[in-house]
Formats: sequence, C-alpha cells, structure tokens
Amino acid sequence: MRVISNTKARTRAAVGLTVAALAAGATAGAGPATARPQAAPAPAADCSAAYRIEQKLSSGTTWRMCWRYDGKAGLVLDDIAYQPKGEPKPIKVLNSARLGQIHVPYDDGNVEYDDLTGFDFAQGLMNLAAGECPGGAIKTVKVPDSWNEDPNVKGLCTTTRSRGHAYRMQGDTANKVYQAEGKDLLVYTVNQVGWYEYMTEWRFQDDGTITMNVGATGSLSWDDYDAGDGRGWPIGKGASAAKATSHSHNVFWRLDFALDGSTKNKVEQYDSTVAAPTRGQRAPTVRTTRTKVTKELAGDSKSYRWWRMVSATGKNKDGHARSYEIVPGPTTRYPGRGYTKHDVYVTQYNKCELFASNNPGACGAGAGKSVDKWVNGQTLTHPVLWTNIGFHHIARDEDQQPMPVHWQGFSIVPRDVTAMNPLTPAELGWQNGHWRPRG
Repeated sequence: MRVISNTKARTRAAVGLTVAALAAGATAGAGPATARPQAAPAPAADCSAAYRIEQKLSSGTTWRMCWRYDGKAGLVLDDIAYQPKGEPKPIKVLNSARLGQIHVPYDDGNVEYDDLTGFDFAQGLMNLAAGECPGGAIKTVKVPDSWNEDPNVKGLCTTTRSRGHAYRMQGDTANKVYQAEGKDLLVYTVNQVGWYEYMTEWRFQDDGTITMNVGATGSLSWDDYDAGDGRGWPIGKGASAAKATSHSHNVFWRLDFALDGSTKNKVEQYDSTVAAPTRGQRAPTVRTTRTKVTKELAGDSKSYRWWRMVSATGKNKDGHARSYEIVPGPTTRYPGRGYTKHDVYVTQYNKCELFASNNPGACGAGAGKSVDKWVNGQTLTHPVLWTNIGFHHIARDEDQQPMPVHWQGFSIVPRDVTAMNPLTPAELGWQNGHWRPRG
C-alpha cells in the first residue's frame, strides 16, 4: 500500500482512489470511428522573462522554450525551438511537451494509482537546494491548489551538463583527430507522491536530440506480505522480514509537434525485413519499407521498426523534409490495462485529451477517459504523439535507504533537420555527401 503525507489535502485525494483508478482502466470494444469535437489550440503560454528558458550551449546551439506549471501534469514546456550554428533562425519542434500519466499498479491486485490525475503529483513539487542545480538557476514555481500556506516553491532547475563524446573521428591527415564533448540543457523538477519522489527531466542536446526521463527515488512502498507467491520481495533480515510488494511504473508522455511552426505534420512507420542470402550473395539482405500513417495509431515497438514525425512545410538545405525520429528506451509493457498494451499512440489533436488514463473532463460523447479509446480511426491532420515506457519494479535489498534512482524514458532524434551534423567542424563542412578529399 502507498503511504501518504499526514495532510488533509492528501488524505482527501486518496479517498476512493482505488475505485476511481479501476473504473478508469475498464476496457470495452472500440466503437465505430466518430469525429470528436475539435477545439482551437490552447492560448499561448506566458513567455515573459520569468517564464522563458533560453540557453546557448558552448557548441553554438541555442534552445528556446516557455514553461508553465499545470495543476495535474506539473511542468509543461511550450513553443520549443532549436537553432544550431549555421541556421539563420530557430527551428520550431514542439508546441508542447508534458507528462501524460504515471500509472502504478501493484502486483497483488489490491491497488493501482494514476499519480498525475489521482494522487496530487503536481501539488508535491519539492524545493530544490542550490547543490541540486550545479551551475544553473532555480526558478520559483507557483503551485496551483497547493497544500502549503505559501504556494511558491523553488522547484524548477535549469542548468547545463556535459554528456561525454559528441563525436570522435580520425581525420585524413596523420595525427589529426576530430572530437568534441556534447553539451545539454537540463530542465527538471522533483515531485513527491507518497513514498516516491519522481525526478522529471528534459535534456535538450546540442545535436538537436530531446531526451525525456522520469526517475523514481525516495523510499520503497512496502507492506507486510507473503512474498512466497511471487508478488513481492523480502526486505530486511530473516524469514520474518517485511515484504515489498512488486509493482509497475507505466510512464506516458504527450508531445504536440509543430515542426517548422506547423501542426500539419505527417507520421511514417518504417519496417525492415531480413532475408537469407541468395545465390551469389555473401550476407543476408535487408529491405526497409515505409508506411504512411494517415489514421490514428496504436503501435507496438519491435525489432526493425521505427516511426518519425515529418514536417509538412520545412526542408533542410539539402532539400530533404525535416523530421524527428521516435527512439523508445528500454521498457516492460504492462498488459493489464487497455491503455498500457501499446508502446506508441498517435491521436488527432483534441484540447481535452491530456492524460493517458483517468483523463478528467469530457472529450466528446463516448470518447472514454484513456488514450486507447481515442484511437478510433480519425484522419490525422494534427497528430499528437503518446509514448508509454514501463518499468516492473521488483524490489531488492539495495533499494533501501534511500532508494537509488531508476530511470525510464525515450528520445526524439532529428532526422534531416539539418543538412549535416550540426556540430560539424568548419574544416569538414565541405564533405556533405562526400567522403574523399577534393582535388
């Protein structure tokens, strides 16, 4: 069971939670495709200086965005744009990026939680010490519906980090090595939910990649339990030790793309097949095919499959359509609920479809409260991407105390956004499409 802070607000939030979560997870057969009411995009975020993030990294890349704090989703980043060196203006990537849910079902079947919409994730924003944001700045966030008398929390860190080698290449000239360290803009918050503290981080790399991670730390949620049936793990000394109940963390993200400033992006799926060598061939052959995704999608990751979001309006200097490839991280797909049975969802934009499960509010008659119900055959003219990354947490002695961070997340990686590596040294700039020296 989950233990919560001794505050009236959190106690009220916990009342009836299990029933609500179970009701939200109930599944039914998908009905015929129906058009849901379409609303205008949400108003632009306040991007005054207090809500603006702009960072030029040492490699020459600049990231720009606005931030706001939602009463359920927590940190939301809007109007995200990327400008590598050599590009005359910023390249818009996303309208908005936010968490879409943290769904936590326990293996004994007694409880499950929707931490964003059912357990006051946003209200658990934690103050950060200066040492937690080295070399950066901590912004003050006004938390909606805060439990505290003072809703202002010093809880948003923006800083830069080195990520190691961005590239290394032995040049054509003897003893010439091209190498550089990669730099990231790191934006993160920490939210406490019961025993857990969730570290939500967004890494904006100087090569245009955006990596989204949630790290769970804090303390194990444990209860006396007979671990012998495979639903828990003993923590502590001896046979009578307390048992930590195993559980899953199914984290969803919601990304509203606007490549080159347009929401009319296109979705493509790529699948490759491997065939045995035929006569005269030295090795198997691999053929890759493209499928244009024109209708809403519930997709499953597998070997030799990937997706990309393609700009409808923008091309790089080589004349290739700009796009971002979706690169899921390690995941354990949870089959217990309809909305966790797939790795990727693409839905047609609807302003009230904000959370992958236990979504509050009405999204049109019969639309349902989870992302799987929204995939009903609509044509994609403004696609929204949902990713689901799962982690099955079977506790161990080393999880106490405190519990080391366990991370789960994914990346979106630029594919043809620029004509070359945006970190290419000037002396190699002529090699676009070439590998031999000129002359």
